[in-house]
Order: sequence, then structure tokens, then C-alpha cells
Amino acid sequence: MTDASRASGDFPDVSAAEAVELVRSGAYLLDVREQSEWDAGHAPQAVLVPLSELAERLDEVPTDRDVLVVCHAGMRSMRASAALRRAGHRAVNVEGGMLAWRDAQGELTSDSGAEPSVD
Repeated sequence: MTDASRASGDFPDVSAAEAVELVRSGAYLLDVREQSEWDAGHAPQAVLVPLSELAERLDEVPTDRDVLVVCHAGMRSMRASAALRRAGHRAVNVEGGMLAWRDAQGELTSDSGAEPSVD
């Protein structure tokens, strides 16, 4: 995200590689996939709020900082980031979702103890 996009309120997609770096620097990562997808593999720094629950859980998403939104391949997170922006959040979509996150060498963990997977 550029300073110009922040100033204008226009938050374009960010690449997964950029998102990995932003999260390493402390950015907030919101995962909008379903619980089963999360359990199989997710970024350790992420917070899970499935898209199906987002409207009821908006108060859990910070409004005072940028929010990177990720899903499996980028479609749900694109919808979620648009909805968050309409609700006053500073949200941006992670282009390509967790598939791109994995390919960009983003860290993954699983809740099952098995090898993390986002396929």
C-alpha cells in the first residue's frame, strides 16, 4: 500500500509477497475462509473471521490500522475487504489468497498438527 492510496482512501490489492512482508512488520491479517480451511493451514499471525460471520463480527476488526484480508484464492477476501471499507475499516485484499501466500514463502501452520496445507 502506498502513502497515496492511504491518503485517498483507495486501497488496491496487495501482492502476497508484499502482504508477507507487511505481516512480518506487524500488519493485521484477517482470514475470511471457513474453519475447516483454517484448520488445514493458515498464517500464524492471522485472525479468523469467516466471511459468513463478518457482518456480525465487524467490531472484532480494528478500525485504527490497515487490515490485510485473505481467503483461499482472493475472491471472498475481495468481497470482504470491500464490505469492510464500506463499514469504515482500512482494508485491502491480498491478491491470490493463501495459495499466493504459500507461493510467496509466507509462514503456515495448522491446528491439526499435520503438515499445513492450503490446497
